[in-house]
Amino acid sequence: MDQDLQQFDAVVIGAGQAGLAAGYHLSRAGLRFVILEEAPRIGDGWRARWDSLRLFTPARHDALPGFAFPAAPDAFPSKDQFADYLETYAQEFSLPVRTGTHVTGVRRTESGYSVSTGDGNLSALNVIAAVGANALPRIPAAAAGLDSGILQLHSSQYRRPSDIPDGDVLVVGAGTSGAEIALELAGTRRTFIAGRPTPHVPDPVLRHADAAYWQFVHSVLTTDNPLGRKVAANFHRRGAPLIRVSVKDLERAGVVRLPRFSAVAGGQPAFDGGTSRPVRTVIWATGYRPSLDWIGGVPLTGWGWPITRRGVVPELPGLYFVGMPFQYSLTSGLIGGVGRDAAYVVDDILEHSSTGVPAPTQ
Repeated sequence: MDQDLQQFDAVVIGAGQAGLAAGYHLSRAGLRFVILEEAPRIGDGWRARWDSLRLFTPARHDALPGFAFPAAPDAFPSKDQFADYLETYAQEFSLPVRTGTHVTGVRRTESGYSVSTGDGNLSALNVIAAVGANALPRIPAAAAGLDSGILQLHSSQYRRPSDIPDGDVLVVGAGTSGAEIALELAGTRRTFIAGRPTPHVPDPVLRHADAAYWQFVHSVLTTDNPLGRKVAANFHRRGAPLIRVSVKDLERAGVVRLPRFSAVAGGQPAFDGGTSRPVRTVIWATGYRPSLDWIGGVPLTGWGWPITRRGVVPELPGLYFVGMPFQYSLTSGLIGGVGRDAAYVVDDILEHSSTGVPAPTQ
C-alpha cells in the first residue's frame, strides 16, 4: 500500500515509555494504530545518557501497564536495563513500532490528521504525541559569552568523568541530574555546583514509606485539587525533588556549592551576589525545553508546553499528549505515571469513536 494512503485510528509519535503505554491501551481497545520512533532502536534515548545513570525511582514504580519491571522492588535500574525493558515491552505486546521514522509535521485535515514523515504521509483520526519532555537542551543565553577555552556540555552530552579535561568543573543546575553528575565528578577533580537545590526526599521515606509517598505524588498532587494545581504552577520553575542524592552527599564529597549562575564576567561564569569563578568545564544541568512547532495550531503555555485537559487538547479534537511534565499529576512525567494518563487519553478516543471496545483504566 502506498504510504500516502495509510489510514489509522491513531498514530502515536514516540516509542519511549509514554508512547508504548499508549500503544498498550490502544491495542487492548482494538484500534488500528502505529507507533513512530525516530531512533533506530527502541530505548536508544536512554542508552545515550551518561554511563552511570540510574533511574530516580525504584523498580516497583518503573513498570509500564501489564508488565512488571524484572528487578527487585527496591532496586534502581540502570539506564541500559530500562532501555532493554522498553524493547522487551514492545515485543511482549506485539506493538507496531516503526523505528527510524522521523516525523516532520502534523496538521489537521477534514477527516482527522495528516502525519508527515521522511517516508511519506500517514492519515489518522487521532494523533498521540508522546515525544517526552527532553526535546531541546535549555542553556542560558549568557553561556555564549564564556571564554572559548571553557568546554561547555549540556547534561545530555555528558557521558563519564574521563571525557572531561583536567581542571575545575562547574555544574549549573542543582536538580537530581546535576547533583548526581557533580557527585561523580568530585571523585577526580574540584567540582562546583550552582543553583538552588530542589527539596530532597529522604532515603528512609523511599525505603519505609514509599507506598504513602507514591500515593501522595500520584493521587493527591493532581490538577483536580488546589494543592496539586499550586504545585503544578511552580513545577517548571523549580523542577522535581531530589531523590537518592542530597545536598549533604555533595558536601561530604567536597562539592562546593555556589549561588545561582546569573552572568558572565571576563569570560568566566558569575553568580548572584557578583562573585565569579574560573573553571575549565561547565556542564549545563539546566533541563530541557519543548519543541512542538511541528504540530500545527497546538496551543502552548508560556513555558512552551501544550495546553491540555489531562492530555486532551480541546481546541484540536483528536490531538492528545502523554508524558508531559505535570500533565495531570506529579507522576505524569515519570515511568510509573504514564500508564494512567495513556489510559485516560485512549478512553477519550473511544468516547468519540465507534471503533473498538472500552479501554481499561488504572
